[in-house]
Amino acid sequence: MVLKINLKQIGERKQKIAPIDFEYHPVPKTVRELIIQTVTSYVASFNERIREGENNAKPLSRNQITDMAQIGKIAFGINYGGKEQSLHKAVENALQSFEDGIYRVFLNNSELENLDDNIYLKENDSLTFIKLTMLAGRMW
Repeated sequence: MVLKINLKQIGERKQKIAPIDFEYHPVPKTVRELIIQTVTSYVASFNERIREGENNAKPLSRNQITDMAQIGKIAFGINYGGKEQSLHKAVENALQSFEDGIYRVFLNNSELENLDDNIYLKENDSLTFIKLTMLAGRMW
């Protein structure tokens, strides 16, 4: 099943959110399964890029450099530490962060509130993960 995940396009001048096709097999039945499958896919992709190494670094276009300069960091997307991520730790962290309210998940326009809630997904449904950031400041 293909769902659309809304991702903020880092470095875009207009700070747009763009839907990205994301494939789920098997279809998740609960919020917990949805998060686990999403994290599993992203960790696998991240670790694959680590294994490929710097050999796949591509030159940046003028537009990419301009966009990145506006957010204050120009990078090739290479992880120079070269350390693969633990799937177990990433899943554990994602589930705990959801329970702690660090991020929210929306299916179409409805918030998914509990890990063990059943979800009913249809082809091309829209998922949005929103990371909640705390206000920066000093504690007095």
